[in-house]
This record gives sequence, C-alpha cells and structure tokens, in this order.
Amino acid sequence: MFLCFDVSMLTGPLGSAFGKRYGARPVVMVGGILASLGMFVASFGQSLLHLYLSIGLLTGLGWALVFTPTMAMISRYFDKRRALATGLAFTGVGIASFFFSPLFRLLIDAYTWRGALRVLSAILLNLCVCAALLRPIRLLEDLPAPGLADKASGCWEKVTSALDLGLLRQRAFMVYTLALTLMTTGYFVPYVHLVAHGKNLGFTDYEAALILSLTSIPDTVARMFSGWLSDLKLVRSIHLLFLWSVLSGISLFLLPLGRTFPTLMAAGLFYGLCAGGLSPLFFSTLPDIVGVGRILNATGLFLMLLSVGGLLGPPLSGLLEDRTGSYNTSFMVSGGFNLAGSLALLLLPGFFARSSTASGQRPGATASRRHGAPRDAQENDQSRAHQPEAGAGQRHQLGNRTDRFWKAAGKLPAAR
Repeated sequence: MFLCFDVSMLTGPLGSAFGKRYGARPVVMVGGILASLGMFVASFGQSLLHLYLSIGLLTGLGWALVFTPTMAMISRYFDKRRALATGLAFTGVGIASFFFSPLFRLLIDAYTWRGALRVLSAILLNLCVCAALLRPIRLLEDLPAPGLADKASGCWEKVTSALDLGLLRQRAFMVYTLALTLMTTGYFVPYVHLVAHGKNLGFTDYEAALILSLTSIPDTVARMFSGWLSDLKLVRSIHLLFLWSVLSGISLFLLPLGRTFPTLMAAGLFYGLCAGGLSPLFFSTLPDIVGVGRILNATGLFLMLLSVGGLLGPPLSGLLEDRTGSYNTSFMVSGGFNLAGSLALLLLPGFFARSSTASGQRPGATASRRHGAPRDAQENDQSRAHQPEAGAGQRHQLGNRTDRFWKAAGKLPAAR
C-alpha cells in the first residue's frame, strides 16, 4: 500500500494534465475504475510482483487521477472557506484510518484476503459516483492571454504547456515545495513505525495498533479546526502552517519519551493533533502561492515533488532503527526534518509581510479577481503594460471572451 501511495504522488502531474485537458469529472471517473480494477486484479495474485503491479502501479495511478483533480477543484470551488473545505475533505482520511483497519480484518476473517480485496474493489467503484458530483466551472483566472495559445508548437513546448513546467522557475512555488518536502520526510514516519515501536517497548499487538488507531481521532478534529481557524483570517495561512509544523516537530521529539502505554498514548494523541492541523494547510495555502488559475497543474507538480519526502522518510527511519536498535533516533531525526521545513518557510517572498499573500504581492499591484495572485502574473501584467496597444479587432475579441467568462463565473456554486 505504501508503494501505491507513492505512485499516486509521483504520477500527480498526469492527473493534472488530464484534468486540465478533459475536465475533472471524467478523469476522476477513470481513476476510480483503475483503482477498483487494480484491487480486483490483485485478488488473483500468485506472487508479490503481481501485487506490486496491480495494487502498486494500477491502483496508484487510479488514485493519482482521483486525488489531484479533486483537490484542485476544491480550491476552485471555494474562496472564503477554502481551508475549511479542504479540512473537511481530509477528514475522510482520519475516519478511514480509524474504521478501515478493523473492517478489513473482519472481511479477511469472513472471505479470506482475496475476497476482502474484491469487496474493497467494489467499494472503490463509489469514486465514480463522487466524480459525478464534480461540477465543471470556468473562472476568470482561466482566461488565456492573447496570442499565447498558439506558441506551443514543438513537442517539448506542448509538454511544458500541458504540465505547466514554468512553475518550476517560480521562486515562491519551489521554496514552498522544498519546505513541505522536508516536512513530509518526517510526517509519515509515525504512521509507518509507531506500531513497531510499541512492540519494541513490550506492548501487545492490540495495544500497539490501538495507539495508532486512536491518533486518528484528534487528527480528524484538528483537520476541521485548522481549516476553520485559517478561514477566520486572524492569522495568515502561511503563518498558521509554520506554527503547526513547529508543533508537529516538537510532538515527534516527544514520542521517544513515551515508554509506558499511557505516556506513549498521550504522545501519539498529541502528534495526531499536530499532524491533523498541518495537513489541510498543505493544499489550501497553495493557491496563495501560484494563483487559482494554475492550481490544477501546481497540485500535480507539488505532489510529485512531495513524494521525494514520502519515499525517503520511512526507509531512513527503518535504517536508523537497524543501526541503533530503537526507533527513538528515527523519531528525533523526523522531528528535525519537520523543523527544517518550518525554517525553509521563512525564505518565502513576503513571509514576514502583513498582506494575505505568500508570494510577495505589493500593495496596489494589479491583481486577479481573487486575492493571492502570483508574483509571476503581476510581472506579466507589467510587461504587457509596456507593449504596443492591441488593435481594435483584437481588443474586441478579448472583450467578448472576457464577457463570456464573467457570465460563466456567475454560475459558480452557491458555497463560494
């Protein structure tokens, strides 16, 4: 399953490119079918290689086509309550972590592991129903600049345009991605090794698994609370992200102090609280960095680069356990990665500014219809201001196109 998770992150740009080309609804439907098909094929597996190819690659690709467009659509649907909407979407992870483990064990006892995978395959088909609820919308930020649509003539130019690789040259996006990659290097370690750490301390299998399961309760509550607090605008979302990441690093430092069941339970609950508050801000802050118009491609590239941390963290912690004979050092190093990511956030342009953008937007600069327009967009606006004025026919064509987008924007869901 960990391979499946990493494949879904690595192939995130594919989900972005297909979502931008064909729309989120059909892409998520195809992703749901692929994820279901991977589990169904795995139920006939006779070797580990069969499971790696079916669950790891096929289901992982399906999840990429589901997750990336869905997260991007949340940022496009919501403006004032974007962080809360993201937090509510992520509560499914905490709820599933609490209920799915005993449910899957029950299915294995009743139908064997092959039957359990087939039941899970049927459950994943419900992603197609969820995809049908993704209403396509058009925003003013989607309006392309005149003459830019025909510039991508070569093969590489088309790939660059489809994946929006220009984001890799944007300083704010790269600094933000680097910071969160460092955080994710330590973020997943307790979810992978906390149960093994409990067993090393002499706890029973049930007690060790119970600690990990109960961390999902404060995790779920913190996801909603963090989104609600961010939408109050009392503190900038990037500053709130910095606070939660520091607390997550501290909670990782506290895990080695839990040597008895009650103390390790308390440390695990505290980590679940901090990690839950951190996760929804990963994606709700991203539109402030790149702008809503580029959020679909930015989400895919962001997930792909983030997978480096997800791939590095658990193996590194396992290696440290092999060398030291304990997971204490692993948790300490993971906390260090979290704090290093927090310090990297300080390098964001405009981090210490009081404005609501993390990309260093200057007061009075030309902005898009939403707050948080990227700095690159401002520079493009300024460069166009020094270009010769367009002809009357071109201005008329652009005006008609803008009017159509404004009419479409009036059809946005009421939740915005």
